[in-house]
Amino acid sequence: MEYVGYAWLGLVVACVIIEALTVSLATIWFAAGALVAWLVYLTGLGFEVQIVVFLLVSIVCLLFTRPLAMKKFKVGRVKTNAESLIGRSFKVESTIDNINNTGTVKANGQIWSARSLDDQVIEKDEIVIVRNIVGVKLIVEKK
Repeated sequence: MEYVGYAWLGLVVACVIIEALTVSLATIWFAAGALVAWLVYLTGLGFEVQIVVFLLVSIVCLLFTRPLAMKKFKVGRVKTNAESLIGRSFKVESTIDNINNTGTVKANGQIWSARSLDDQVIEKDEIVIVRNIVGVKLIVEKK
């Protein structure tokens, strides 16, 4: 049992390295749990207590701080220039008809496939407002 302290520190290092390589906020919580478990090891408490502390600290960190960190660091979310189109007005280039799967809008000099928000047919040259983007299609409604 003399190597348990080294095992906890090794787990801390491994979790930090994995986190640094992936940047997914997945293992850093276990590094925190292992660090606290190592501190418990230093107090001389038993291995069972160390395991319980490791699990509790890891789970508490995961449940309570991960959502805040994900929101703060916006992990896994890639913001695109396309999002700047939402809420803006553009001209319909070809009639938008959801049933026939047709329609385009010219936005910032680019032609986008478009679908109406409420399945309404929107004629060519009408002005529409972009409400959402799904894949490569603008979801629009009449202005």
